Amino acid sequence: MKLKITLVVVALFALSTLKAQEVKTPKFGKGLFNLVGQDSSWTMKVGLRMQLLGSSIWEENNKNETSFLARRARLKFDGYAYSPKLKYKIELGLSNRDLSGASQFTSNAPRYILDAQLKWNFYKNFEIWFGQGKLPGNRERVISSANLQQVDRSLLNSRFTIDRDFGFQLRHHFNLTDTFVVKEIFSLAQGEGRNVTTGNLGGHEYTGRIELLPFGNFSSKGDYKGSDLKREQTPKFALGVSYDHNNNAVKNRSNQGSYMVTDTGFYETNINTLFIDAMFKYKGFSLMAEYADRDAKDPIAKDSNGDETGDIVQVGKGLNLQTGYLLNNDWEVSGRYTNIKLDKSITGKNPENQYTLGLSKYIAGHSLKVQTDISHLEVSGGNNELMYRLQFDIHF
Repeated sequence: MKLKITLVVVALFALSTLKAQEVKTPKFGKGLFNLVGQDSSWTMKVGLRMQLLGSSIWEENNKNETSFLARRARLKFDGYAYSPKLKYKIELGLSNRDLSGASQFTSNAPRYILDAQLKWNFYKNFEIWFGQGKLPGNRERVISSANLQQVDRSLLNSRFTIDRDFGFQLRHHFNLTDTFVVKEIFSLAQGEGRNVTTGNLGGHEYTGRIELLPFGNFSSKGDYKGSDLKREQTPKFALGVSYDHNNNAVKNRSNQGSYMVTDTGFYETNINTLFIDAMFKYKGFSLMAEYADRDAKDPIAKDSNGDETGDIVQVGKGLNLQTGYLLNNDWEVSGRYTNIKLDKSITGKNPENQYTLGLSKYIAGHSLKVQTDISHLEVSGGNNELMYRLQFDIHF
């Protein structure tokens, strides 16, 4: 009920401003509509998107599962306020999957807010971002789920990502030569994920990232979009390295996963995560590679008497390789290989290998597409599984 009231209020506000504002109707995929203040002192673009997913999983033990759901349904607002140098972004998640994760640390409330950030270009090539949003971690996570090459992200992302958090980011870029671009990011965050209202329980999370683009920027920010939809006419390459230090972390996957509870409160340990990733595109061909490595000062949670609680930091390594080729008729064939190797002596989990073959039809780029893929998961000493997925994606 609260959500319905909120959406009605937003709609009424938008309609009430139409008479007093200049309304620019963008083309499909560029937002539902744009609002521009009469004095051009502010703008607002309103967007909506959804992903409808059907999937089936067959395991070796004859356990089968089929599901249909609205995987994502989101409402987005962005623009600038007062000056084009002060931008903002708000993204709300409306599907059950988007809202999941309510706990005492989020006031037992649905987690509507995905992004809520102010972005201030305060001096030349320097920007400071403040609020809740994606941390500068692995490339695959920073790529919007609306712009993915396959139905969803890889196992590497689900096991190692540092996702969203609340804090600030300092960003800068410069040119070494006419074409060689360098981008730097430093982030300080709370360290417990998004929509946390009860905290800070542990320390803080510090993330640094550097990106090298020796052949210049990609077309339309293509280094953070799946597939080479722009068909780059010259080779484009991006190399990124991120290092994340979560001081006195209280969750078992840095700022993600489950809280580690002891008889005296929360277990705290330093967790470090390294990401190395690359993106290459040329004339319809694309290649993305990622490596992740997580370690912890003491990964096994213990009570005050030294007994193990059963909570364990998910330390280990992951590798993801993904490639695709876009045909002239906007069909794309893609393939992905993912290897996950958590430290078995600590986590007790066996290595995993997943192979994925994907097929996509881009009707209007990423804004309107149909994607399907089939994956084979091999678990050493465990149950292998086969997964098929079909997804429709529309983005206004």
